[in-house]
Amino acid sequence: MDIRILPGNIANMIAAGEVVQRPASVVKELMENAVDAGAGTISVAISDAGKTLIQVIDDGCGMSPDEAVLCFERHATSKIATAEDLMDITTFGFRGEALASIAAVAEVTLKTRREQDETGCEVVFASSEHLSTREVSVPVGANFAVRNLFYNVPARRKFLKSDNVEMKHIVSEFVRVALTRPGLNFTLLHNGKEIYVLKKANSLKFRIQDIFGSQVVNEIVDLHADTSVVRVSGYVGRPDSAKKSQTNQYFFVNGRYFRSAYLHKSVMKAYEHLIPEGAAPSYFIWLEVDPHTMDVNIHPTKTEIKFEDDSVIFQIIYAGVKEALGKNSFGDAIDFDREGAPEIPVLSRKYQETHSFAEPVITSDPTYNPFDNDGFPSEISPYSNPAALSGLETSDAGIFPGAVSACGDRSGGQPYGGFADRRDDYGKLFEEKMLPSSQMLIYKGKYILISAKSGIMAIHIRRARERIFYEQYLKAISMNGHFSQSSLFPVTVHVGADNVFIFREYSAMLLSLGFRIEEEPDNVSVTVSALPEGYSAEPAQVEKMVFDLVAALSDSRELVGENMHSSLASRFAIIGALNASPIRNSIEAQKLIDDLFSCENSEITMSGKKTIVLMPEDDIDNKFN
Repeated sequence: MDIRILPGNIANMIAAGEVVQRPASVVKELMENAVDAGAGTISVAISDAGKTLIQVIDDGCGMSPDEAVLCFERHATSKIATAEDLMDITTFGFRGEALASIAAVAEVTLKTRREQDETGCEVVFASSEHLSTREVSVPVGANFAVRNLFYNVPARRKFLKSDNVEMKHIVSEFVRVALTRPGLNFTLLHNGKEIYVLKKANSLKFRIQDIFGSQVVNEIVDLHADTSVVRVSGYVGRPDSAKKSQTNQYFFVNGRYFRSAYLHKSVMKAYEHLIPEGAAPSYFIWLEVDPHTMDVNIHPTKTEIKFEDDSVIFQIIYAGVKEALGKNSFGDAIDFDREGAPEIPVLSRKYQETHSFAEPVITSDPTYNPFDNDGFPSEISPYSNPAALSGLETSDAGIFPGAVSACGDRSGGQPYGGFADRRDDYGKLFEEKMLPSSQMLIYKGKYILISAKSGIMAIHIRRARERIFYEQYLKAISMNGHFSQSSLFPVTVHVGADNVFIFREYSAMLLSLGFRIEEEPDNVSVTVSALPEGYSAEPAQVEKMVFDLVAALSDSRELVGENMHSSLASRFAIIGALNASPIRNSIEAQKLIDDLFSCENSEITMSGKKTIVLMPEDDIDNKFN
């Protein structure tokens, strides 16, 4: 066995695999370098989801010609000089691996100039080789152009996802950096089209509004907890706005985005019993700690952090979120500040014996007829004028005593005080909602009970719909067609730029299933104009359905072929069952029964749960013994 030293370019390509995983990794590293350079404006231009071009331009401090060449060498950095500096990291980049890794798998051109220099320089690298350096006229700052990513690593380029998927990841990285610096200007363009144009914001909340929209801002409340270990600030979502998709969840520490499943549990623990099972709230939580008490050097992409007192931070975040929810009346809160609070008197048991109570006077309108004037009192009713109540006459005559005509006389034989006898109209009120037949009963909107030869059959409505939708969707995906119903009033939902790319990628499939979901010009919203048959068109239900689709489509990326079709049909069926209109009458119940028994397997759901239960007559008789 021969042991040899790898050439530098091959070693760099191997190392690049840890830092540069996809185009979004390049965007992240170059944006973070621009922030570290003191830029006030950062522009990101993308072509073909980063496969053709990733260009990041900033107005930071710039570099000299020598520094412009040196920065592409491995471990070239201006951030640290000694081992002790690793425990005092306050910048994004510090290891000097990003540019070396990018130059190893792409063609990179850097144009840069310092403020004190009259001209700048242009440096070109490819496959870790320095190709040229020349003098150019450029503005102060740096302009990185990364072309043909993974051109020399075909296997890596082959495994890149579709443009919409890669662009979603790029948007996510862009947003994470933009959230950390609300005082900077950011721009993101894709194929010449503006995705985000973020002006300098006065506060973090304004930056959140610029990125996610006013709807998200209206659904969050302030969070603040200041301790000697950590200072926690930011915003957490209202429990009633929790969604099944884990979107808009961000942790930052000392201005750096990071992920932490452990601290995520502390937030979720604070929402116990406040949100439905499977739902997740939005949160934007900033932590400020002593840099010496954390380690940001445990992961190549620096998205994982190790804290010295992580269990203490867990409890502080939990308490802070719990307090924020309690202050806004979303949960239990303990308030020890009694200064200025009004005293609530304590009444003794004998209070009622010494104090009399006046019973409220209950009045009614004897002229009220629900079939006239859309259910409101008539214009001639004395109850349209409260002053006329005092002069209302009473009598024993008629079903409604005291009924008076417009002239103040008793109605001439006409019941209800001068109104025409329209009791026959009572039946018309229920023409559209027919009462269940003697053989069918809808119980609490959850079950349909029908008479069977040997007893009673109970059908679970939601599970039955899951089975029906599943088979319909599976057929629609394979046959490319499904019946949809257009909405009279289309519903617009703010989903964020990253989720817009999901709907763009799956637009054809969604349309085949009956969903007409179109992208809005603002690039962050979608409009739902048609839904599959049976879905509820209520705006709140439509919005919930949209985010359920985001969660289902995001989780389906690793599935392929028939497995993907079956999984998507199953998830969409569950979404459809949860967002369907309620069963209101026997006609709708009968249609559900007919659709269920026309399924290939009508007895169980996709997960094996029963849709039908038969209760034999003998078992019912035994209950009475």
